[in-house]
Amino acid sequence: MAGAERPEVLAYLALGANLGDAQATLRAATVSIAALPATRLVAASSLYRTAPLESTGPDYLNAVMAVATRLNAPELLECLQQIENLAGRERPYRNAPRTLDLDLLLYGHASIDSPALQVPHPRMFERAFVLLPLAEIAPDQVRAEQLGAVAGQVIERLAGPWC
Repeated sequence: MAGAERPEVLAYLALGANLGDAQATLRAATVSIAALPATRLVAASSLYRTAPLESTGPDYLNAVMAVATRLNAPELLECLQQIENLAGRERPYRNAPRTLDLDLLLYGHASIDSPALQVPHPRMFERAFVLLPLAEIAPDQVRAEQLGAVAGQVIERLAGPWC
């Protein structure tokens, strides 16, 4: 099993979708993530609806989840990309509408800057659809001034359980 000897690390993941049955896709992705080797679901935010940012297409459904994992960051990213691919993710151009988007936001206290992975996620602090759900499940990870910086972005928290 991958990562069986490593200590658990708390990682935060962003989930988004705006094509097809986005809610069902996010639900299935959550199940797939929770089933990853050496990984367990710790928390999931509410579901949020947002207009596309720097893009076009239908509104997005977004959420953030916390997982405890023994996978290292590149292994976790590879697993997330496999889940995206299984959901039919295509990358025809930057910020294209998508069936599923999974981003590794934070990986413990790590700072990673490689061609394949940047942690903390380089644009997370510019996006209400990341910061509001992250603040919901991990208020210690988001500062008031960061929330203030995205206060002008339209975002709607949806009621009820989704995953």
